[in-house]
Amino acid sequence: MNFLAHIYLSGDNDLVKIGNFMADGIRGKEYETYPADIQKGIMLHRAIDTFTDSHPIFRTGTKRLHAKYHHYAGVIMDVFYDHFLAKNWSDYSSDKLQDYAAAFYKSLDDNYDLLSEKTKYLLPIMKEHNWLVSYATVEGISRILYNMDRRTGNESGMATAHVELLEYYNAYETEFTAFFKDLYKMSSEKLATL
Repeated sequence: MNFLAHIYLSGDNDLVKIGNFMADGIRGKEYETYPADIQKGIMLHRAIDTFTDSHPIFRTGTKRLHAKYHHYAGVIMDVFYDHFLAKNWSDYSSDKLQDYAAAFYKSLDDNYDLLSEKTKYLLPIMKEHNWLVSYATVEGISRILYNMDRRTGNESGMATAHVELLEYYNAYETEFTAFFKDLYKMSSEKLATL
């Protein structure tokens, strides 16, 4: 899962959301240096990633991408799935996506001193391009994948992955809907134990 899903699956606690959002940049036991709720978010993020990578529905989607994108297939799937969450946001939240994103950006600003250096670097770019809302369109996803490809020195080929998104659009959307029910259940149960 990419940023939007990780934030959404964190519930209503802003610090848990922040921890889940910035967890990719936190290595090993470094998470123990953060406040307890941020630690919960980081641990939830790790559980979500483990669950996602081993889920048969997610693996079905990555198989479509593997021949062309190799080990980047899972990264691309994470972005595809955030697209379907954003596109169908009203099925999952009573808040408008624009409002939800704005509230999250504000919570990052309000808790700036707790953010990792990587997150502090990304924050102005993320807000300027409104990443969370941009996931809702194929054009937005295409831009995200293009920029991700640039960060790999164009070796990943992700800049063209929107082609596969469009080619298998209905299959990916159906798979996401089924998968996300399982992920939501697991995340809710895990969050209750942290």
